[in-house]
Amino acid sequence: MSHSHSHDDTTTGDNHEQDTVMPGFRFHPTEEELVEFYLRRKVEGKRFNVELITFLDLYRYDPWELPAMAAIGEKEWYFYVPRDRKYRNGDRPNRVTSSGYWKATGADRMIRTESGRSIGLKKTLVFYSGKAPKGIRTSWIMNEYRLPHHDTLRFQKILGMDFHASPNNPRIQQYVLQVIQRHP
Repeated sequence: MSHSHSHDDTTTGDNHEQDTVMPGFRFHPTEEELVEFYLRRKVEGKRFNVELITFLDLYRYDPWELPAMAAIGEKEWYFYVPRDRKYRNGDRPNRVTSSGYWKATGADRMIRTESGRSIGLKKTLVFYSGKAPKGIRTSWIMNEYRLPHHDTLRFQKILGMDFHASPNNPRIQQYVLQVIQRHP
């Protein structure tokens, strides 16, 4: 990697050249930006100049461990997560961690552009400590964003991907974007 700087960094004493995010930067994207820019680009396999959202198998961790693993965030932490690990005998996602489980609250909500076009789905989940169904509700909340099914089928066709997932042949819908918050 060649540098074409007009000055020698060792004399300036500035060690911030490798920082990924500039001081004072706050990451606060809208839902439309999360779905249309970050999640869609990730699903399409496009690269970002600065990776602000960490890829993490989130359910391997308890929610209080997550803030330290995020690339950025003070009150909200952002992750790309592998899509829906299922229970062995069913199609419901397995959202169990070592100390509890994430439980959906209500129906999925459609995310739309200002013009009304449907671009994604949002599911809100709450973390319960203990084992279902007797877990104790906590203040940890997760918003999960995913692309609509018709978009993922279109991407699969464009990229020539098979519809059956395997470790060597992942489906296009391999990521959801999750935002973790702790409510006071």
